[in-house]
Amino acid sequence: MRDGWIRAFVWAAIAEACSWAALLAGMAVKYGPPRDEIGVQIFGPIHGGLFVAYGLLALVVARRRRWSLVQTGLALASAVPPFATVLFERWARRRGLLAAPAVPAQPPLSRVGG
Repeated sequence: MRDGWIRAFVWAAIAEACSWAALLAGMAVKYGPPRDEIGVQIFGPIHGGLFVAYGLLALVVARRRRWSLVQTGLALASAVPPFATVLFERWARRRGLLAAPAVPAQPPLSRVGG
């Protein structure tokens, strides 16, 4: 089972991608025929917050799972293009970067004074 940090990272990756979709829709309304900025005013700050949350969670998970510098850089860079956070999350999952760490085997108890 994944730990809470990994679950939060996956959630943030999906939420950040969804916020990109909402922001792009807001931008289409802003620059399209309606010429209304309400979508950008609403979804801009939401996307910004999720962008920061994803970046921080990527750093936490990278540290906890001992990702390489390249893997960490890819995670952070994936927040820039639309929807790339979900692609990175799926890529990382397929490569075991988000798998729960193996539970170490418990050594048998030794008998004292035996």
